Amino acid sequence: MCAVGGPYLEELLVEISDYVRVLRARWIVILVTVVVAAVASLVFSLVSTPVYEASTRLYVSTSGSSSSSVQEEYQGGLASQQKVASYTQLLTGESIARRTIDSLGLSMSASALAAKVKATSSPDTVLIDVSVDDENPGTARDLANGIGDTFVDFVSELETPPGGGAALAKVTVVEPAQTPSTPISPKTKRNLALGVAVGLLLGIALAVLRDRLDNTVKDRKGLQDLSGSPVVGVVPFDKTLKEESTISFADSSSGSAEAFRELRTNLQFLEVDSPPRVLVITSGIPGEGKTTTAINLALVLAEAGHRVALVEGDLRRPRVSKYLGLVGSVGLSTVLSGQASVSEVLQPTAFAGVDVLASGPLPPNPSELLGSESARTVINQLRDSFDYVVIDAPPVLPVTDASVMTAFADGAIVVVRHGHTKRDELTRAIGNLTQVGAPVLGTILTMAPTRGKRDYDYRYYYETDKSVPKQASITPAVPVPAAQSNPAPMSANGSHARTGITKR
Repeated sequence: MCAVGGPYLEELLVEISDYVRVLRARWIVILVTVVVAAVASLVFSLVSTPVYEASTRLYVSTSGSSSSSVQEEYQGGLASQQKVASYTQLLTGESIARRTIDSLGLSMSASALAAKVKATSSPDTVLIDVSVDDENPGTARDLANGIGDTFVDFVSELETPPGGGAALAKVTVVEPAQTPSTPISPKTKRNLALGVAVGLLLGIALAVLRDRLDNTVKDRKGLQDLSGSPVVGVVPFDKTLKEESTISFADSSSGSAEAFRELRTNLQFLEVDSPPRVLVITSGIPGEGKTTTAINLALVLAEAGHRVALVEGDLRRPRVSKYLGLVGSVGLSTVLSGQASVSEVLQPTAFAGVDVLASGPLPPNPSELLGSESARTVINQLRDSFDYVVIDAPPVLPVTDASVMTAFADGAIVVVRHGHTKRDELTRAIGNLTQVGAPVLGTILTMAPTRGKRDYDYRYYYETDKSVPKQASITPAVPVPAAQSNPAPMSANGSHARTGITKR
């Protein structure tokens, strides 16, 4: 039994956890729906006209002689109970309503009054409760008493034999109606509670429906399955990156900083024997965070002691030079058009170990320039002079620039934004790269939810121990890569004799 129930139980737990994930991810939808439903019910209660209800109680009895035996009294009680059911139906009919209207001199139809009347009786009793509702409490009282008095006369006529004599049954008003002080509707508290309950159920349904209809990438496993390549990094959402696109890795132990450090480590294990050094950072569509990712990837590589060249390869909407406060009017397009050399346009940054090759003037033919042999030469020069070359390329789907640039690089890393990039956009972007033979090294999921405690956990584990005395900063030794064990000789001004790129 356990062997049979095990898989079903596991599947049930997975399904429950999936629903919990949906509710946590879509809690705003649920909250908004509950608030809207509660407000709607409250407004409905406030604008509704109050309705008052007045009630009168009638007693039904059958006639009998003073010397009746116990058996006869018992049978009379049963007869009264049987009449109660019939009288209850007569009280809500239009005949009684018409008589009441005539006796009170009202200007309303019999059907309208009959709709206001309710008659109920408890089992095994000879009591009938008659209630009438109206927007005016005094009118409700008068109508209830009028119905009771009219019915007393009606039963007297109905139960009197044709030849005259005592009536076989009679009805007595035992509790006249009083003026009601509180309305029976609207019931604000009940309506509010009902609105919250309905809003909660509707919100959960909307959250589940929206999740089922959502075709964006939202988790690591789905990203890896769709792309067919490893997920080399997951960068949490960080609102500070909207204001400033760089992370101060020297003083930061935030979730974003640790995510980029993890990304740096994962890059070294993509190809153990020959780790990629020239990386094209691209995305499927604009707005995925590729430029911010490229900049901070360059910074985190420099943090480990590497010399990094950051290339502003987006010759359509360049952002690197703007984010870093550099001159963007000279750069890659200037070199590709033969107007300057690489060493003349490379710009140092405020971050040690990072040089930037800005975009330069925007050309009318970016794809042709980036796919030219001159572009290959520029990338090779940077490869020989820097430990890493990070290229911020345009999105793959709108233009082909990233695909042609990846042909000169070691591979492309595709940036995917959590809850924004659609599945078909990701698969099309990967397909466009693979169709031209551009290797896809992996993907990066950006703006992922932090799930609350992640930032705190990072700060906890990396917070400085204040009980240990501080010492002067230590500059890490930079290991010389095997491929550069015999570097080109340096000229007197510090430039590589082989490439002419000034050492910075």
